[in-house]
Amino acid sequence: MLGSIIAITGPSGSGKSWLARNLTDCLATMDQGLAAEVLAEDAYYRNQDHLEFSERTRVNYDHPRALEHELLLEQLNSLRAGEHVNVPVYDYVNHTRARRTRPLQPPQLLIVEGVLVLSDPQLRKQFDLTLYLDTPIELCLDRRIQRDVRERGRTEESVKQQFADSVLPMYQEYVLPSREHADLLIDGQTLQESRLQALAERLLSQLQGPD
Repeated sequence: MLGSIIAITGPSGSGKSWLARNLTDCLATMDQGLAAEVLAEDAYYRNQDHLEFSERTRVNYDHPRALEHELLLEQLNSLRAGEHVNVPVYDYVNHTRARRTRPLQPPQLLIVEGVLVLSDPQLRKQFDLTLYLDTPIELCLDRRIQRDVRERGRTEESVKQQFADSVLPMYQEYVLPSREHADLLIDGQTLQESRLQALAERLLSQLQGPD
């Protein structure tokens, strides 16, 4: 049965995926019996098969309504109940869900990472500990350009345009205000592997509570 859920949030390009992935590895090394998994909020982008490709490219993917948070909430509840779930897989190149899903058994520790996970009051109730990556927005843009050009088939110009049109306005309206709901603020500008163990020890201590 699922034990604890940690949420990692912050602006797009702040380092959420890197931190979630490396924290999972670090925690598993520190506690050999700990089964930890990462669940990305991006997997819950709504299916866009009913739209033409040109229409999909114009969707505001940085607004909460672009995400099926109700399905994420449902699956978190199922994991809490000890049930396995089939997590959607998102196809970034085609801007819609892939036909396949990813089976997920309830781990002892689940790390949920995503831009808008703390913007939803119902989702916030699911998390035992929440982290916000406080990263300068200019650095986030640089990282997003590198990632989206390399991994998602975008051009630098399209990334900059999307950032100006939707990422930055939605950051100001939804992401930055969610900062106040975080238990811990992490400096996303100085994320380093050398700092992971100290952070992992701190998280384990807070999750376990006082002796």
